[in-house]
Amino acid sequence: MADVNTSQHFPVPAAQLWMMIGGFQALPDWHPMIAKSESKDGGKIRILTLPDGSNISEKLIHHSDSDRSYTYAIEKANLPVTDYEATIRVVADDGGAGCTVHWSSNFEPVGEESAATAAIRGVYEAGIENLKKMFGQ
Repeated sequence: MADVNTSQHFPVPAAQLWMMIGGFQALPDWHPMIAKSESKDGGKIRILTLPDGSNISEKLIHHSDSDRSYTYAIEKANLPVTDYEATIRVVADDGGAGCTVHWSSNFEPVGEESAATAAIRGVYEAGIENLKKMFGQ
């Protein structure tokens, strides 16, 4: 198994950031690599369309607005991974003026582990970098 973890602090309340990223279908609203998200199976499946027209199918495993987190698994993707499961979580700072986004995953690499972790890390970093622009960092 391989792991990829990233965290980024933001100078906004956790509730504000969670409103942007907390919906399972919200990726196109903040992630530049996602052109569209189509909901299936009552919102438990999302079919993500990338700018090149390719698709990724992901399944929602757990969602909690009170914990500001959700966990999902890739069902089908053109990525060098299998058994991929990830969690996005927003944690409030003490005092509530800021928050930290944590995005983590574990998976089985297909081929070189370094290539698989680099591909996943690139996805996370693109999303985090765009959030930094959106929230003035």
